[in-house]
Amino acid sequence: MNRKKLQKLTESLCKSAKHFNKYEVECLIKLFNNLDVEPSDRHAIVGLDRNSFRNILHVTFGMTDDMIMDRVFRGFDKDNDSCVSVTEWVEGLSIFLRGTLEEKMKYCFEVYDLNSDGYISREEMFHMLKNSLLKQPSEEDPDEGIKDLVEITLKKMASIINLKLIRNNLENYYLKCACMWGRIEKGVGMSVG
Repeated sequence: MNRKKLQKLTESLCKSAKHFNKYEVECLIKLFNNLDVEPSDRHAIVGLDRNSFRNILHVTFGMTDDMIMDRVFRGFDKDNDSCVSVTEWVEGLSIFLRGTLEEKMKYCFEVYDLNSDGYISREEMFHMLKNSLLKQPSEEDPDEGIKDLVEITLKKMASIINLKLIRNNLENYYLKCACMWGRIEKGVGMSVG
């Protein structure tokens, strides 16, 4: 990529990848280009295919669960073309590495919401936990322990985890903090003035 194209792409991505500065965006573009990214057999699009992306997740972040890695890939691959472009790479890393709490919560929710219906059901939770827990050698069915964990979690979380509920709870928390902070500021202002 020539210098002029790099500069234009960097400036464009600085607007959408809000959590990185210009230098960091440029470094991420160069890193992407050094990953030996080539057009895939099925597409003429230059980008990271699923296997290359999964390898990066494994080597860089120590991820080993196939289902989680596939879901993270789908979170980056916004246009669903089975390839992560340089734009998807930089924008995805912006949230993955430096996103706000709400952005990271939304991203994690999308990873765990296997059928993209806006809910995390018992079955989805079971599938995500199945490969995450260490298997203990015992006589009982290993899936029973996972089912028990899912039931305990859901009882505590009220049956179905809903992104809207999570977002509302987070907004209420922020409002309470803002109200408390406003009172503190007013109190300080009164004592000073």
